[in-house]
Amino acid sequence: MLPPQRLLPAEIPAAPGHAPLRPGPRKIISWNLLRRTGATVDALEALIAQEKPDLLLMQEATVDITELQVRVGGHYAWAPLPRRIHGLAMWSPTPWPRPPEVVTLPSGALIDRVCQILDLGTFGVANVHLSHGQVLNRRQLRRIAQHLPVRAAVLGDYNIVGPALLPGFHDVGPRHPTHAMVDLVPLRLDRCLVRGLTCRGQAVLPRGASDHRPIVVHLEPGNPQGKREPLHARLAAFRDRAEDLRKRAPLKDMAAAIARRRRGAARPSRES
Repeated sequence: MLPPQRLLPAEIPAAPGHAPLRPGPRKIISWNLLRRTGATVDALEALIAQEKPDLLLMQEATVDITELQVRVGGHYAWAPLPRRIHGLAMWSPTPWPRPPEVVTLPSGALIDRVCQILDLGTFGVANVHLSHGQVLNRRQLRRIAQHLPVRAAVLGDYNIVGPALLPGFHDVGPRHPTHAMVDLVPLRLDRCLVRGLTCRGQAVLPRGASDHRPIVVHLEPGNPQGKREPLHARLAAFRDRAEDLRKRAPLKDMAAAIARRRRGAARPSRES
């Protein structure tokens, strides 16, 4: 059985050109790699060279992705899911104050989930890949929130349709779809919820070989707990909720749509 967390040796030198974390917003990227057949170490190396993130969060990372630290230096931690070949991973060009904590989440019927929580000093970051059950994944979010400091961000693949409903947190991630379910319905599964933080910018990047697109956020301490969010943030959240509700209607008929598509592909041609 794989250990719950693997840290590569700290003596591997950091990649040249990466300065220590500076004051101001931290650039964080989150990407579901799609295990085995998706994004490779080459793709991650190119992403780091182009985007220069302060922190890279990965979901569905296999043991092969461990080579990333050998390629680019920095610091890497991998937390495989129990009895699975994949799990969560973090990479940073500079040392973190302490190794990421691994938190066990409420389990689903098939997969036991964990999350990684990293203390950046000024705020905490949780790397998540939540279950598909729409009640269970929200329970998992509430468990994660119990382990976070006052200022915190939760990024990753939420597998949530509709509002996340996590008290005290608000959604600051990109509003664009990040995943297309069976190429029929675009969904915004990859998200960023924050508490006590301000987002100075966000974007969605090309998905490459993965079935998810990476998201980018620039976060810094701000918006103290209890302070009313700015009007533009509340309007963005309202638009997001309306869009999620609009997309729920096709989801009700998704099984029928998939069945029709498969029947159409299997139906023999009537042309002579």
